[in-house]
Amino acid sequence: WELLGLKEPSLYTVKAILILDNDGDRLFAKYYDDTYPSVKEQKAFEKNIFNKTHRTDSEIALLEGLTVVYKSSIDLYFYVIGSSYENELMLMAVLNCLFDSLSQMLRKNVEKRALLENMEGLFLAVDEIVDGGVILESDPQQVVHRVALRGEDVPLTEQTVSQVLQSAKEQIKWSLLR
Repeated sequence: WELLGLKEPSLYTVKAILILDNDGDRLFAKYYDDTYPSVKEQKAFEKNIFNKTHRTDSEIALLEGLTVVYKSSIDLYFYVIGSSYENELMLMAVLNCLFDSLSQMLRKNVEKRALLENMEGLFLAVDEIVDGGVILESDPQQVVHRVALRGEDVPLTEQTVSQVLQSAKEQIKWSLLR
């Protein structure tokens, strides 16, 4: 493979999933490898990606040697990032699944305020779609169903702030233990 200039096929398709607001500030970011090891490098990459994409109508960009697929909705920008040799259709499937899952969970109200009120649902959805960079699911119906089960069938809007904080603490604890 290497002699032909081809990369060995890998299940580790996704390098990062980002959601930025319409100022280019991070609302959600999950990096699955050490392409950008520090928060400072991540934020610089996010600014660069936003500046290159927020005024365009296209859905794909090559940036810093990475393939970036993206879409916007009202005041949100969604990005799925893979390596330069990654199949754009695979990355687009992840992007569409995330967007469609959130659209269902937020009752088609995919905008910043609604997303911020439902961060736990976002975390759960992303974990159902991608795990460690490996794509697990691309069917939004399945994702929404599993998130509902994991949320113990409590509508996201009825969850208390303390439940959301507790879930965030658990997420952080598990990410540190990995």
